[in-house]
Amino acid sequence: MLDIQYIRRYPERVQKAADDKGIEFDVRQLLEVDERRRHLLQQIEEWRALRNRLSKRTPLLQGEEKQRNIEEVREINERIKASEAELEQVKVEYERLMYRVPAVPFDDVPVGRTDADNVEIRREGRIPEFSFPLRDHVTLGEMHDIIDIPRGVKISGSRMYFLKNEGALLHRAVIQLAVDVLSKKGFTPMIVPVMVRDRAMYGTGYFPLGKEQTYVIPEDELNLVGTAEVSLVSYYADEILEEEELPKRMLGISDCFRREVGSAGKDTRGLYRVHQFTKVEQVVIARADVEESRRLHEELLQNAEEILRLLELPYRVVEVCTGDMGQGQVKKHDIETWMPSREGYGETHSCSSFLDFQARRSGLRYRDRDGQVRYCFTLNNTAVASPRILIPLLEVHQQEDGSVRIPPALRPYLGGLERLVPKK
Repeated sequence: MLDIQYIRRYPERVQKAADDKGIEFDVRQLLEVDERRRHLLQQIEEWRALRNRLSKRTPLLQGEEKQRNIEEVREINERIKASEAELEQVKVEYERLMYRVPAVPFDDVPVGRTDADNVEIRREGRIPEFSFPLRDHVTLGEMHDIIDIPRGVKISGSRMYFLKNEGALLHRAVIQLAVDVLSKKGFTPMIVPVMVRDRAMYGTGYFPLGKEQTYVIPEDELNLVGTAEVSLVSYYADEILEEEELPKRMLGISDCFRREVGSAGKDTRGLYRVHQFTKVEQVVIARADVEESRRLHEELLQNAEEILRLLELPYRVVEVCTGDMGQGQVKKHDIETWMPSREGYGETHSCSSFLDFQARRSGLRYRDRDGQVRYCFTLNNTAVASPRILIPLLEVHQQEDGSVRIPPALRPYLGGLERLVPKK
C-alpha cells in the first residue's frame, strides 16, 4: 500500500508501475473515489459543527423560533446520517482500490513483460558435463528408493509426493544447513504459524491479488501460507518498534502451500512445481532508509548464494523485470540453479525489497531517534526450499554407476554419509 499523498502527487508514476507490472488498475478511478471521500468527510464535519451551534441555541429560544431551530437540527441530522451511509460505501471502494495499488519499482529495474525479459547479472559454478546417459531426479529417486510420486498422487492428487529413506534425511539436511549458516549470521530462527488470518495475507500483499493461489479454510477463516514471510512480517504488525532494535533479522522455517493455479501442463514431472514444500525464509525489518535497504538486499542475496556454494551447485543471478515482479516489490533478484534434466537454470530463490509497502498494510512502524513514528522497510529472500533444491542436488552430483555424491557440507547432517548408493 502506498501513501495516498504520494499517489495524489505522482499519479503518472503509479499508473506506469501498474502498467509495467501488468496489474489492472486505474489510478484516476482511485483519485475520484478519494476526492469523493474527502468531500464527504469535510461535509459531515461542517454539518456537525453547524448542528452543534444550533443545538446550543435551542435552550435560549422560545416559541416558533425554537421549534424552527429544533426542526433545522433534525434536518441536519438526517443529512449527516445519509452522508455517513454514503461515506461508508465510499470507504469500502476506497480501501478496495488502495489494496490494488502497486509499489513503484526502482528506476534501475528493467521493464519487461515476462521472465524471458529478466536480465542475467552473473553466473557462478561450473556446469557439469556427463560422459554417461543422464538420469533425472525422478529416475534417481526411484533407483535409490527415496522419492515416491505415484503414491503421493494416489492419496493427495497431482503434484504431491513422498520423500523417504535418505530422501527424507537429505531434505532435512539442506533445511538444517541453511538454518545453521544463517543462525551464525545473527538471524533469529522461528517456527511460524502456517495458518493465518486474512489480515496477515492482506498485510503482506498476498491478498487480494494472488488470492487464487492460496488454500483457504473458510470454516475457520484461515489461510495456508505459501511462505513464512507472511507470518514473520506480521509478527510485529500494529506495533511500534524502537529504531535501536532495527534491523531485525528473522529466519522462518515452515511448510508452505500453493495451489499452482494457471500451471496446468507445466512441469508435471517430478518435484519442480508441487503443492506442498518446506522453506527456510530470510526476512528483515529495517529502518526507512533506501540505501540501507539496498545493502540489506545484497546481504540476503549473498546469504543464499553462500548456501548454494556449500551445496556445490552452479547457479546464475538474474534481475527480475517489472512484469515478473509482484505487486509490492520495488526490487527483485532471482537465483536460478542449474538443473541438468531441464537443460537449463530453474528458479530456486527470490530476493525482494518492498520499502514500506508491506509495513503500511500491516501497521508495522518504529520510533526514530527524534521521536517520530515512521513505517518500517521490509525485505525477504529464500534461504533454501525443498524438495525443489533436491532436483539439482541429485542430478548435478550423480555418478555413472547411479550413485549420488554428497557435498561435504551436508555430510555431518547425514551421519558422515559420502554418497547415496542405488537400491534398485
